[in-house]
Amino acid sequence: MANTSGIRAHMKSVSSIGKITGAMQMVASARMHQAQQRATASLPFARKLQRLLQEAISDPSVLAHLDPVKNPLLERRPLYRTAYIVIGSDKGLAGSYNSNIVKHTAIELRGKEESPLIAVGKQARLGLLHHGYNVVREWEGFSEKPTYEAAEEIADYAASMFTHREVDEVDLIFTYFKSPMVQIPRTDAILPLKTNFEDDEQWQAQEVWEKDDPTDFSTLVYEPEAGEMLPYLASYYIKSQIFTALIQSSASELAARMTAMTTATDNANTLLGKLRLHYQKVRQSSITTEINEIVGGAEALK
Repeated sequence: MANTSGIRAHMKSVSSIGKITGAMQMVASARMHQAQQRATASLPFARKLQRLLQEAISDPSVLAHLDPVKNPLLERRPLYRTAYIVIGSDKGLAGSYNSNIVKHTAIELRGKEESPLIAVGKQARLGLLHHGYNVVREWEGFSEKPTYEAAEEIADYAASMFTHREVDEVDLIFTYFKSPMVQIPRTDAILPLKTNFEDDEQWQAQEVWEKDDPTDFSTLVYEPEAGEMLPYLASYYIKSQIFTALIQSSASELAARMTAMTTATDNANTLLGKLRLHYQKVRQSSITTEINEIVGGAEALK
């Protein structure tokens, strides 16, 4: 019965793993639905803020007297060096979520391997360092539940690099949450700020705008004037954009983990079924062998 005891131990181990992955699947599913709601709710605000900034920049009086000293985030200069903010997860067990974001980063860095990277998430940092990329700053500890304070810190650091001319452009790499089964790595340029947002595709994948939106005013009145508001709006827009990307990445991470744990649980149940069948065959074979030995011994005593 030594074979059957080994199979029973294997069955017990697989059953325990299946229970753990099943519990992780339920937890990830519950958190994913909450994150999905946050991700969907964040898009209208981000788009509305974008429109507000566009209105301020499009004001003829602002464009005519645009002061680059007061508005350093709008300064455009020759592109020599680009920094990337790469958003991943703190925890593993999320399928190909982190590897996909690292692969997408590798594509963006072709020919620019020495570009400074700002890693958000422990797994993102480890993946980037493993490939030998230049990680200059990292944040971790909030990938599942991002906070606006964290987005502010990241935005302030990125803006400081840009305004101190350490880099000439800052791009944001994150995973866009399209559905619980589809998450898409993408790259958005955040610095310098655009002076024209026409045909911006950033949030077009989500139909979040109603034609009869009661807050969609054709004319905006600024107090103080748009030129004085522009520096504040620009800074707030960058922080909002990074916060929205963190929320999108959070929903994508949890959806990827839910899918991975569902697959792991199904595989554990399938393997457990095969082990049970194998156990019955080995047990039956052992019983048959013992019966044959008993019958053979009885016949030999006659």
